[in-house]
Amino acid sequence: MSTAILTGPPVPGSPLEGDLRSLGFEIRTAADPRETAALLAAVPAGERVAVVDPRFVGHRHALRLALTDPRFAAGAAPGVLTAQPEARPSLTRALAALPAGEPLPADGSAPAGGPATLPDALAAALEADGVTVHRPELGSLVAAVPTGPQTRKETRDAVAAVDDEAVRLRSAVKSRDGFFTTFCISPYSRYLARWCARRGLTPNQVTTASLVTALIAAGCAATGTRGGFVAAGLLLLLSFVLDCTDGQLARYSLQYSTLGAWLDATFDRAKEYAYYAGLALGAARGGDDVWALALGAMVLQTCRHVVDFSFNEANHDAVGNTSPTAALSDRLDGVGWTVWVRRMIVLPIGERWAMIAVLTAVTTPRVVFYALLAGCAFAACYTTAGRVLRSLTRRASRTDRAARALADLADSGPLAEAAAKATRRLARPVGGRTPYALAGAAVLLAAACAAPLGGPLVVLAALLYAVASGAAVARPLTGALDWLVPPVLRAAEYGAVLALAARADAPGALPAAFGLVAAVAYHHYDTVYRIRGGTGAPPARLVRALGGHEGRTLLVAVLAALLATGGGDGFTLALAALAGAVALVGLAESIRFWVSSGAPAVHDEGEPA
Repeated sequence: MSTAILTGPPVPGSPLEGDLRSLGFEIRTAADPRETAALLAAVPAGERVAVVDPRFVGHRHALRLALTDPRFAAGAAPGVLTAQPEARPSLTRALAALPAGEPLPADGSAPAGGPATLPDALAAALEADGVTVHRPELGSLVAAVPTGPQTRKETRDAVAAVDDEAVRLRSAVKSRDGFFTTFCISPYSRYLARWCARRGLTPNQVTTASLVTALIAAGCAATGTRGGFVAAGLLLLLSFVLDCTDGQLARYSLQYSTLGAWLDATFDRAKEYAYYAGLALGAARGGDDVWALALGAMVLQTCRHVVDFSFNEANHDAVGNTSPTAALSDRLDGVGWTVWVRRMIVLPIGERWAMIAVLTAVTTPRVVFYALLAGCAFAACYTTAGRVLRSLTRRASRTDRAARALADLADSGPLAEAAAKATRRLARPVGGRTPYALAGAAVLLAAACAAPLGGPLVVLAALLYAVASGAAVARPLTGALDWLVPPVLRAAEYGAVLALAARADAPGALPAAFGLVAAVAYHHYDTVYRIRGGTGAPPARLVRALGGHEGRTLLVAVLAALLATGGGDGFTLALAALAGAVALVGLAESIRFWVSSGAPAVHDEGEPA
């Protein structure tokens, strides 16, 4: 249980103590800074502590936002301050710096000459000590420390004029969502989130329910019957409702966690790709082989995400980050209807899942995949073209941190590292290192699509790809278009696996390739979420154990040259074994990291593509 220390006697008739208890705080009262320090020292080191001015008047949700958000080491609002265990030493030092034994005024204010209240003075001292103090945006919520009867009455009237619960429900919804989510899901899913909160359900439980629902939907699609397809579409929509609810529940009740952030991010991909597999299995029951389309949809969607992640990582801390294209985009965002059109045409998760669900219920899996591929291809071209234009027209200096993030996203293994050392003296082409990656990808994909499988050309192309990808990362990725290197490498690796499996004379090669790409994509998503969480890329030992993108590509090329012809199932078994090994190693390390690392929770306020 957390502890709240009041910096003076309670104000008669104030609901403050009841509000603090409802938020999980045990109340203590201090008479002076020395007693406050003594009460602070008595609180176990692993617990949160709050220092609160007893004159505080405000909404309970304002207190909740300032005092209970687990993502921040310290938080504050007028008259209140909280410190988690990592900020407790700074709080102790701040209290010790106050005049020893000086009694607090009867109204709980700070010593003369300082900020208005003791919590405000302590918050300033924490910031001076290097602690980041989170000050939440309260909007229409009230949080104040009135100094007299009249101002106290006016503040209470202001509190009564604003519906605390309505504000809390509105703030549970993401600040930026797609059209379908905003107008078709969030108007009622927020109430479902409140229902879950009142029954003690956690966001992780709702996230798991969403995954289970999506897997059941995939199973229904795998039946290949019209009834199964209709049920699959309905269940997929229900899964998306729950997917929205888990985040809204986290915001409504401030139940953020590292594990929850990881589950929410990775389960979205697991649900969607499992559903693709279910559709492919259902189509196969009806005599239609759409595994190539399912794998193509997964490849395209994953590459879209890598484009998003790479561009954002490359530019989120760039110096002089301006361009005419960005200015035009900002002007368009000022026109209401264009905002929604631009959000919809990139086919974000809400629109995409709604389209998949409806088409599953009324058409066939082949039609679903055709529509999905067309929509995602258009969205990919639209977003990538816009970002290329921004990169070419902006005046910006990329930071070393951004270059390091791009290198980590490249996922280079031992072969690429050796090639990088050998090619470090090569000149940098105009625009950065991307032309090397593009050249290597073009050679690899051309050979995977057209070269004889039983000959050495595919293997030779894979070796040239390894050298070219090493040259691409031989120098820091600080060029204007160097953010394209990771998505180009992803497209090359995934595309080569798809092409070789589609051309192989081996039954079941495409489903096995689907499993392999899914396992590798999980590793790449895990890399992204670690970087976004500020914990850096996976350890080098994991990347080397998985071979790097170029090592896996070369291995698949060798397997294709040896096993893909003759009609046997050796190539299929080899791909399945490789998929199992990548999944086992990557998932085990990922679970170990996210469960034990204490990495910060990533609070995503935008809708992923």
